[in-house]
Amino acid sequence: MTHLAAIVGILIISFSAILVRLAEVSPDTAAFFRTLYALPVLLLLWLLFGRSSKSPGRSKKLQAMALLAGIFLGLDLVIWHRAIEWIGAGLATVLGNTQVIFVGFAAWLLHGERPRRSMLVGLPIAFVGMVLVSGLGRPDAYGENPLLGTFLGLLTGITYAIFLLLYRHSTRDESTPFGSFSVATMGAFLASAAVGGLGGHLDLAWSWPAHGWLIALALGSQVAGWLLIGYALPRLPAVETSILLLLQPMATVLWALLLFGEDLSVVQWLGVGLVLTGVALPSAGSALRGTSRPVD
Repeated sequence: MTHLAAIVGILIISFSAILVRLAEVSPDTAAFFRTLYALPVLLLLWLLFGRSSKSPGRSKKLQAMALLAGIFLGLDLVIWHRAIEWIGAGLATVLGNTQVIFVGFAAWLLHGERPRRSMLVGLPIAFVGMVLVSGLGRPDAYGENPLLGTFLGLLTGITYAIFLLLYRHSTRDESTPFGSFSVATMGAFLASAAVGGLGGHLDLAWSWPAHGWLIALALGSQVAGWLLIGYALPRLPAVETSILLLLQPMATVLWALLLFGEDLSVVQWLGVGLVLTGVALPSAGSALRGTSRPVD
């Protein structure tokens, strides 16, 4: 059952970038509504199943940390959605999964956790892969702006890593994820609203089928997929987790090719392989510490 939950959750999240593209709204609008539509469901789940398991001494400091984590999640979503515009759903998802490496280095710098040899080996491999994903300026490279899209994809990995580190600490006295993830989603909603409002790219007009895709994104990726993954991955062996984590970007690349014709150049395909290899090497250790998650 645990394996099934992990696979279903990862496959659901593998459609995140696909649904963003299908909605055909601005990146800020997609981030705003995916969190807005998810909030009532998460709060209801928290009221029904989460409150009784919350530790009596849970501090406001941890709740504030969950809110701050959510703010970085909101920034991550806005940046990632922009990367999807510039380089496509598949490549943006592959690049976002570099969070595994950034989490490892952050743990080294902040907590003195000596980096594993696999991470030190994986970093240069992933870096070379990212350079190749940019297309090297070749005319056959996929994407409206592959170089900018690659940069934003890398920035996605950094912001998502910050979110994961803060979120992990905010859940340390909870036996269920409903409370902290509800607060974090609220933070993501506020951040996406602020960015979209200040930038002038937030469209509040309701339209169909755009909002149908956004509702599916919210209930699928933001609620069902994330909760299934949050339940299953910590209960699986680290090696299995690292393999399952690679299923998401590979599946997204496949869906993007089939649905949108995101046919990458030979150089970019090679880059995808190197990035995934570089991410796979340290991901087992990250999974074991409970900090590795697919990009959603």
